[in-house]
Amino acid sequence: MPRTARLLIEDGCYHVITRGIRKSQTFLDDSDYERYLKLLQKYKKQFMLKLYGWCLMPNHPHLIISSNSLSKAMHAINFSYAQYFNYKYNKVGYLWQNRFKSYIVQKDKYLLNLVAYIEYNPVRGKMVSNPEDYKWGSYRARVLGNDEFGLLDPLEL
Repeated sequence: MPRTARLLIEDGCYHVITRGIRKSQTFLDDSDYERYLKLLQKYKKQFMLKLYGWCLMPNHPHLIISSNSLSKAMHAINFSYAQYFNYKYNKVGYLWQNRFKSYIVQKDKYLLNLVAYIEYNPVRGKMVSNPEDYKWGSYRARVLGNDEFGLLDPLEL
């Protein structure tokens, strides 16, 4: 049975989640997180993405993206990162579980709540006690102005 088509809208805003296969870790050390963020930086330019928030958890990234080419962009990001990961760790096969999930986000109060939810994930996961202590989320870029990769776009409500 064929899978259902992804619902895409013009200038759509999406909450994107990509899980590691069998819930396995997809980021094993700092250089893995950095590589993923560099890929985001590269494909953000190429596909003219707007990135409103992110949090890279050890076994899955959360992204809030506005794009007219979401599927192409996510394919490029996930494919490139999987190649890097498999080469670095001498692995073969799939890194990601199924295709990425995307949920349409309205640019209103829900978007603000979603940003907070995503940026506080490491606190809820007991990885840090304050979101500013987590290096791999957009909180530091948004609140502290520490956007090392130049990824964060201003929220459009």
